[in-house]
Amino acid sequence: MNSTVVDSLRHEANAKLDPQRKSALGQFMTPYKVAEFMASLFTRRDAAVLLDAGAGIGSLTLAASEVLNIHRAEAWELDPVMIAYLESNLDGLGVPYEIHEKDFVLDSVDRIQFMTGTRFTHAILNPPYKKIGAQSAHRFACRQVGLETVNLYTAFLALAILQMRQQGEIVIIIPRSFCNGPYYKPFRELMLVECAIDAIHIFASRNKAFKDDDVLQENVILKLTRGGTQGKVKLSTSRDASFADFQQRELEFDRVVNAGDREKFICIPLDDEPRDQDELFTHSLRELGVEVCTGPVVDFRLKQWWSQSPAAGTVPCIYPHHYTADGFQWPKEHKKPNALFRSPEVDKWLMREGIYVLVRRFSAKEERRRVVANLITPDDTRSEWVAFENHWNVLHVGKRGMQPEIARGLTCFLNSTPLDDYFRVFSGHTQVNATDLRNMKFPSIEKLTHMGRAWDRRLSQDAIDDLVRST
Repeated sequence: MNSTVVDSLRHEANAKLDPQRKSALGQFMTPYKVAEFMASLFTRRDAAVLLDAGAGIGSLTLAASEVLNIHRAEAWELDPVMIAYLESNLDGLGVPYEIHEKDFVLDSVDRIQFMTGTRFTHAILNPPYKKIGAQSAHRFACRQVGLETVNLYTAFLALAILQMRQQGEIVIIIPRSFCNGPYYKPFRELMLVECAIDAIHIFASRNKAFKDDDVLQENVILKLTRGGTQGKVKLSTSRDASFADFQQRELEFDRVVNAGDREKFICIPLDDEPRDQDELFTHSLRELGVEVCTGPVVDFRLKQWWSQSPAAGTVPCIYPHHYTADGFQWPKEHKKPNALFRSPEVDKWLMREGIYVLVRRFSAKEERRRVVANLITPDDTRSEWVAFENHWNVLHVGKRGMQPEIARGLTCFLNSTPLDDYFRVFSGHTQVNATDLRNMKFPSIEKLTHMGRAWDRRLSQDAIDDLVRST
């Protein structure tokens, strides 16, 4: 079946879906060009017993049938609209197949626990992208097989891994958000223990892999082998799903997962320069004597102590919206408070006045840089104590401020293009976690001091970049 026919069926089925149900299930259907590329990554092609979970209309299995000698295929799909197309498409393959109209997570947990069902030689997956609630049935089910994860896409991949035979091959397209951050660490550990990473493909344009569904996550395609011997990793890129500008190179595995990294971040270097060896990236925050925490104040829990205006008995409460292109503006008219009244419930979350570096935890998708840092000083707040709201990462020394030149140097460096390029190697989303900052490398104290002496809030982006690169 050619790509035009399959994509026509995909669009036809997509138009019939209930938008609310589609959102609830996290459904994003695979363009056939992407499916064909995914299938081309398989290297063992005989006697395939194929797994396709969240199968949709069967595009991935159809693409896999072009390169694999399929002895049997099993597909999981819940949506009745999809199942009608899926059954018709699998009938046309002329191979034994079974469609499971069941929840893949719950069904897989039962199979793994009780050692029933098929063990697969190949899997090709485009799983749903949907967060798993802490108290949900999916979360509890995953824990029964030793899996702790926060999203259906990582649950699907982990459960597929656990149902593969040794040397079984998995190809999957998923958001890149699993590559870093503390919430995905247990999943990364499971994947890296159980599998070798053979290949990674990344789309340079954030919104082009699933442009029909307005998916804005940065997506990657992974090729894994369960029980495989880890060797070099093939890293390929293309701007979009046409693969017209496809490029590929090989990387040593330690460029992808640093052996000494306890967080097991998965890095995707887009150039051949090993950033960790660059003289700008030499020291961790701990080695610099700097700590980082998430902003301690969760405002909705303290709503009864809100104050729109600074007054006697209040402390400043600093939000990201207090920083604009024109600089620091506090107090500021806003639906959120500018201050909090002192109380025992408030005081335990306060930090002493000082010079701090504040890094936004969330940046807008349209912003040029992922990492946005701001400097705050006692001159800005004029208060013995200050409240930092939860949307910040706060760089501090012993819950107090830090030396002016170091703080200024860190602000300069964190707002530079070299740092942004470095950050994008292991992060594909707009969130910056305290764990990310702890895991990053920074310049030496001497270099930061030099930057701090020259940095000024009014410097342009080019001037900041020139200062950082010349240090």
